[in-house]
Amino acid sequence: MNADRSPPRLAGALWLLAGLLYLASETATAIAFPGYSYARNYISDLGVPYLGTIDGRVLNSPLAGVMNIGGFILDGVLFATAAVVTRRAVRSGWQAGNVFLILALLHSLGTIGVGTIHSGPRELAAGIHYLHVIGAGMAIVGGNAALIAAAFAARRFGAPWPYRRVSAVLGLLGLLGIVALEIGAFGLPAGMLERASVYPITAWEIITGLAILAARRRSA
Repeated sequence: MNADRSPPRLAGALWLLAGLLYLASETATAIAFPGYSYARNYISDLGVPYLGTIDGRVLNSPLAGVMNIGGFILDGVLFATAAVVTRRAVRSGWQAGNVFLILALLHSLGTIGVGTIHSGPRELAAGIHYLHVIGAGMAIVGGNAALIAAAFAARRFGAPWPYRRVSAVLGLLGLLGIVALEIGAFGLPAGMLERASVYPITAWEIITGLAILAARRRSA
């Protein structure tokens, strides 16, 4: 990236922290969840703060608060803050930059919603489970679309083509992952397909954070 026009160091640190915090929260919560399967269980199962059963899956997440706060809510806040900081600092390319910012905020609101409204039998019985589904859709679709928008916006501040291509490819892979999940493609377990739509966003956070910090370090 052209360090003179690249996002500030703060944005890079926030995105890097968001990605690492998500991975740490998910890992710690999954380890504490008896019998949790990355292939069969949904990510949201980690955030249900009570014992229960839904769609044949036994929910038992002793560290649900860790996932809800660290993996969902803080991740969303950090992503949104980094996007706003970047947009305020990078003045060129208003159209592409604004599209990225809108999608980033959509992703963040959805992620915070996932951490606030859980996906368990109580929510299903109360008739609010659909709000969790909407939040998850906003987080996944908005987040992956933001990655593609970032690939276009990054041209405005001199980001190298490998970074732009990686951003676009990750976003496309994530969107394909959610489509595959919805149609049950390839006969793969639901948890695996869901992660195929979420992990590209996490990978982008880490890659982008490191890229920005590296550009700023070279400039210094």
